Order: sequence, then structure tokens, then C-alpha cells
Amino acid sequence: MSRGGTGGRVRVRTARGRSPQSTRWLERQLNDPYVKRAKAEGFRSRAAYKLLELDEKFGLLAPARRVVDLGIAPGGWSQVVRQKAPRAAVVGIDLLPVDPIEGVTIFQLDFLNERAPDLLTEALAGPADLVLSDMAANTVGHPQTDHLRTMALVEAAAAFAGEILAPGGAFVAKVLAGGADSALVGELKRQFASVKHAKPPASRKDSSEWYVVAQGFKGRAGA
Repeated sequence: MSRGGTGGRVRVRTARGRSPQSTRWLERQLNDPYVKRAKAEGFRSRAAYKLLELDEKFGLLAPARRVVDLGIAPGGWSQVVRQKAPRAAVVGIDLLPVDPIEGVTIFQLDFLNERAPDLLTEALAGPADLVLSDMAANTVGHPQTDHLRTMALVEAAAAFAGEILAPGGAFVAKVLAGGADSALVGELKRQFASVKHAKPPASRKDSSEWYVVAQGFKGRAGA
């Protein structure tokens, strides 16, 4: 590995057994100010700053009392919730194992499991008022396929939020390629008072990710 480069930029030589793509990823990580900042401030991932920036714009965390973090791994978003809303009950769920976070209840379980809504509601001692999802489907390198797979995940997360949110609650989810599909936006507008898209500064400029932010849940029909 080389530490040379203009302006202190770290340049990485391709090592035996490391692909050029892996080398580029490593070089980007080493030079990413958000990665450096996350390490210095104790956050598990640079994604923490995406939620901090979304919160600054939309005021998501101050009123939060019960929060669900879908796809919690590695835990950066829940760390932010604990920092900004220390009195909130926080529950995370992920298929992957996640190291404990003080004040957060973590389930290693698919959020689509039929038991998940009841488990999370019971752990929160009531319906959620904020559901967060920074999930994205594993990419295959084909933009249309990747978009469809991620949007299916977003739609499932939105349906899940509709089951677990209290009236007035909010839903935040990662989407791709400029925002949620029109059909999903239409459904969210039916369920929420406000639906907007945002690309926080911490989201890399070359990334296709955006976030949909739905606030003011109107409640389940017939509830």
C-alpha cells in the first residue's frame, strides 16, 4: 500500500489476490472523509451521517419515542438514534448478526417473518413512531435488475411500516435511481401526510441512492 499522492491522498497498489475493483473500493474508503469521521466519532459506519443529515432536514428523531431499524447491521443508524433520542426505545432487526448496542434490542431475523411485527411491537411496548430502513438488495451489476430488487425490498419495508406505525409516525427508506417508483409514491401519499425525496450530502455523488421520507402516518384503515 502506498501513502503517496497529491494533497495527502492515499493511493493503493493492486496486491496479489486483490482485484482492481477491490483496490478502488479500498482506496475510496481510505480517502473518504466520512469514513475517517465515523472512526473518530465511534460510529460503526459512514451511513450514520446520512441519518444525521436527514434528521437535520426533516426533524425525524426529536419526537421519536419508539423506533424500528430495519436491516440494522452494522448498527450506525441505531447509534445515531441513541445519541439524538436517548429516551427512545429502539429495536433493530437483521438477518446478519450485529454486535450489541447499549439501549437497543436486536433480533436476528428476517423482517418479513410473520412473527416480526408482533416481536418488535412487544419489544417496543407499543406501536412505532419511526421506522428506518437503510437496506438495499444485493446488486448483480445489471442496473434494471438491481433497481427492481431494491424497490421490492422498499415496498416490503413500507408495507411493514404500515403494520407497525402509530398514527403520526414516519417512515424513511433507501431507494435507487432518483427515488421511489410512482406506484409506491402514490401508496405512500395515501398513507402519509407528506412524502419527499432527499439525497443527503453523506451519500456519495456517484451513488444512485436516494431516500424517501414519509411523515404523518394516517393510520391503518379500519384501525
